Amino acid sequence: MILAPFVIAIGLLGTILPARAADPVVVGSKRFTESYVLGEIARQVLVEAGVPAVHRQGLGNTAVMEQALATGSIAVYPEYTGTIVRELLKKEGAEAAAPSLEQINLWLAPKGLKAAVPLGFNNSYALAMREDDAARLGIATLSDLAKTREPLRFGLSHEFLVRADGWNALMAAYGLPFTPGSGLDHGLAYQALARKQVDVVDAYTTDAQIARLRLRVLRDDRNFFPRYDALLLMRATLDERPLATALAGRIDDRAMQAMNAEAEIDGKTFDQVARDFLARNKAAAASPPAAATAARATQGQRFLDRLLAPDLPRLLREHLTLVFASVAIATAIGIPAGVLAARRPRLGRALMALVGMLQTVPSLALLAFLIALVGAIGFVPALLALSLYALLPIVRNTHAGLASVPPGMRLAGLALGLRSGQVLRGIELPLAAPTIFAGIQTAAVLNVGVATVATFIGAGGLGERIVAGLAVNDTAYMLAGAIPAAVLALVTQWGFDGLEWVLLRRRFTRVGGTEAAKEAPPRPAANKMEP
Repeated sequence: MILAPFVIAIGLLGTILPARAADPVVVGSKRFTESYVLGEIARQVLVEAGVPAVHRQGLGNTAVMEQALATGSIAVYPEYTGTIVRELLKKEGAEAAAPSLEQINLWLAPKGLKAAVPLGFNNSYALAMREDDAARLGIATLSDLAKTREPLRFGLSHEFLVRADGWNALMAAYGLPFTPGSGLDHGLAYQALARKQVDVVDAYTTDAQIARLRLRVLRDDRNFFPRYDALLLMRATLDERPLATALAGRIDDRAMQAMNAEAEIDGKTFDQVARDFLARNKAAAASPPAAATAARATQGQRFLDRLLAPDLPRLLREHLTLVFASVAIATAIGIPAGVLAARRPRLGRALMALVGMLQTVPSLALLAFLIALVGAIGFVPALLALSLYALLPIVRNTHAGLASVPPGMRLAGLALGLRSGQVLRGIELPLAAPTIFAGIQTAAVLNVGVATVATFIGAGGLGERIVAGLAVNDTAYMLAGAIPAAVLALVTQWGFDGLEWVLLRRRFTRVGGTEAAKEAPPRPAANKMEP
């Protein structure tokens, strides 16, 4: 009864394992529009060439992607020469100015990586402001920005704040007298800029929002930023020929900005954008009416299209597998741990403190630690993290349930000649079962929400839509992931309520009611006094 989630998890794992057996090429992408689009284009090119491929979207920043390549969790992802040279290879000064692709590959060779398939456009970093503010303050270059005394508010992305070629190095190069504050998601930064909540953001020069919001890109007059020529960074063992044939030099700056606009402004999915580009690239003209229909679609229809997209069954399967497999593992560990805590009070205090401490660790920090420990991204570290988060309610409720059993019940069992283990299995655990079951239920419902974070390390699930929606600032896309997750939490709650009724409440009602009445001796009739 208590291990029912374990049975469910085995069934769900059985449905997902066959899909993993094909061993496809795993294409990764970072958490911004352009990377999503390029990753999807690479996946579709490989599939059309007869190479099985999957796309793990929005995995994280450069450090996460490098580790994913090194461990084989992904085989290829879109990257930029400037990022490779400064962030991955840690080259500085003249050495990092304009190295050739051959030189970059010589530096990458000891890492088992190679840079291949130059895509044809340069997407440099920049800082951008609203045009009216820049004109009012007379700011056209980064040097002008350094001279202003206006208290400007910065909305910089998390990655730009920590990159070797990011904020700290830029501030030192130009003497910028500003404190940037907390990091902001790249997609949300443009929204904040439009609402005048921030004044300066970091931008990519092919961002679609630059033209839409009428932003001024500040000129890098000291040539601080290197070239960021787009290419595919991959494991050295991957055959790049199918990708090179279809993509090498085929995407210019204008084409990339147009594709970003299709995703962010027109509301197309990354899959649609990639398909349309590849169709145009093969001289099979894309259908203008389809694009117009997408642009005219109502918000409600867009949401339904996002919600009922073909990837919904896959995302639900991945999400459910993570939730119930982690709860099953936590149940298998947590119930014995709760029993131990109840039977050994001194050890129990330390054990409860430990599982309580695990619950306080931020989810992303725990995921990062487990990635380093396991040496891979994806399903395994996410499963471990969720299992740890599910421990506290199960251990605590097991301990509380056993503590609530009257001591006399245990003593009575021992007096009847039962061994300690028999008393535990036959008396204490059945009496504590409702409390233990409530802990498992709480863990499952909580993990439905926490599992959305697993998408940051490529574990899939409904979080993919939420993160992608953040990247393109698409509310319909975010809701298409958030609403199913919320409904799934409610269904999980109701499902456990129903299971509890079937397995616990009806049983106790039957034992205490009907069956007890059958076994009770008949009541003697009242004596009648003779007159």
